[in-house]
Amino acid sequence: MPWYSEEQIEEVRSRSDIVSVIGRYVRLKRTGSGYTGLCPFHNEKTPSFYVNPARQMYKCFGCGVGGNVLTFVMEYENLTFPEAMEMLAEQAGIDLPKQEMTAQQKQQEGIRLTLLEINKKAARYYFALLKSPRGKVGYDYLTGRGLTDETILHFGLGFAGQGGGELYQYLKKEGYSDQILKETGLFKMDERGVYDKFWNRVMFPIMDVNNRVIGFGGRVMGDAKPKYLNSPETKIFDKSRNLFGLNYAKRGKRNNMILCEGYMDVIALHQAGFTNAVASLGTAFTEQQANLIRRYTDEVLLTYDSDGAGVKAAMRAIPMLRRAGITGKVIHMEPYKDPDEFIKNLGADEFEKRIEEAQNSFFFEIEVTKRNYSMSDPDQKTKFIHEIARKLLVFEDKIQRNNYLEAVAARYNIKTEDLQQLVVRYGNQMPSGYEEVMEERQQERLRKGRKKELREGISYSYRLLLSWLIEEPQLFRQISQWIKPEDFEEGLYRTVAKELYEQMEKEELEPARIIGHFTEVEEQNKVASMFQTSFGSEIQAEEKKKAITDLILKIKEHSLERQAGEVTDLNELQKLVQQKKMLQGAVKLHIS
Repeated sequence: MPWYSEEQIEEVRSRSDIVSVIGRYVRLKRTGSGYTGLCPFHNEKTPSFYVNPARQMYKCFGCGVGGNVLTFVMEYENLTFPEAMEMLAEQAGIDLPKQEMTAQQKQQEGIRLTLLEINKKAARYYFALLKSPRGKVGYDYLTGRGLTDETILHFGLGFAGQGGGELYQYLKKEGYSDQILKETGLFKMDERGVYDKFWNRVMFPIMDVNNRVIGFGGRVMGDAKPKYLNSPETKIFDKSRNLFGLNYAKRGKRNNMILCEGYMDVIALHQAGFTNAVASLGTAFTEQQANLIRRYTDEVLLTYDSDGAGVKAAMRAIPMLRRAGITGKVIHMEPYKDPDEFIKNLGADEFEKRIEEAQNSFFFEIEVTKRNYSMSDPDQKTKFIHEIARKLLVFEDKIQRNNYLEAVAARYNIKTEDLQQLVVRYGNQMPSGYEEVMEERQQERLRKGRKKELREGISYSYRLLLSWLIEEPQLFRQISQWIKPEDFEEGLYRTVAKELYEQMEKEELEPARIIGHFTEVEEQNKVASMFQTSFGSEIQAEEKKKAITDLILKIKEHSLERQAGEVTDLNELQKLVQQKKMLQGAVKLHIS
């Protein structure tokens, strides 16, 4: 895996304007000195996603994600840090010579490659066991479900034996330590011993888009619970960011994808010639999976089970697809429950017809909503029409909204002008601008969250001080007299403080560059939050002066207390105590 120097990272970041890049994915609206839009990382109806062009940073005040342009591309496109670097460098016309990794980076990459290697061997072991006499129960189950040997081989299906420790013994003989085997998620380790996580199950290897085995799903033989069991998340497996069958579906000749609920549905469809089928990995469909699909197609056909749970899952997935810019359609499979049953009973040709007849996902939503109302009751019908009007507001494009409005009015025998008036009425009730929405949300968060923020104590004080330094760099000279980077606790806060102080000493304030020093998304979000903390716009000048004084006192006192707890020399301890006594009056005197 390539690695890049700080100079290369900074060149790519500085030459990739964050507004232009994010604007390709999110519809942004200019509001004051920044831009706002609906957050692409969580479900929301009013914008809480803010892009700051001056700082080259973004922040969602709803779900808390934040970072710079590299962070955004990694999150949205489901890319590693090097992949995001390469993508942005190519767009900016930058040549990126590859650098050597550090010893720590090589170690982490070595662990990742070893886990992939172990998973590959485990998949081969399961496959061999399936084809052996001891795997007959699993093989009979798969062939009984209509799968051919060719399909079993194509998907690498296997069987986990009934012994409970067979895979562990095999991998130990291959020379792997317990420490690395624990990282795979394939085993349970406790004081009683080590046991295979999967046993007496038909095994479904889960592959990433590059055909590497990153995890497993297992279907139990018999009535034991749980019926399906999946690998836990590991250094190589994140179930919310992968899809079963995508490694094959992305190469399909069709211009859309079929989204299923289960592994067997995907396999049955592929065997029948529908090689564009994928499924989520034992969890509900996620925003990240919608964004992943968007890399390969802009149309998805939903084939969720026709029972209540399936309808509910479809209703949850449709808005996610819409937000990702994907057109959704729903395939109706009645009288059968799922694609697997449908294909077995009616065949591929009939399923092709159902694809051609697939229902527009918005009309599907309306039909499901209609089930909650009695159309013979005037009051119920009125409520239903009002619900339609509210739902039409999901279409921001006026032409698209009017097209749907006319179609819905015709289908449900509603006067177009009446429905139009309702839509306008409900539209006018929506907040008109970002400032109003954000101010309302900020005030609500302040009311509900201030106690929580106070409980965070010193961490909140660190974040607030760092944010204020960025907002008002002129405070740096006064604050730096009292608070040094060493006054922050060791770890992320001290690292960030050092970087920020260095920038301010050179009068080269670029907080987005500091975020770029971290390659882990979780760390980038934490750093971004350090630069986006405030008391809100209601704070006045005198209050601000007092707040800054209190912050300095709190951070410095905490630092002195921490140092006092660490020193063993009595003279040094007395000096620290004396500093603390003098601190309060001195700070109040000098802060203006």
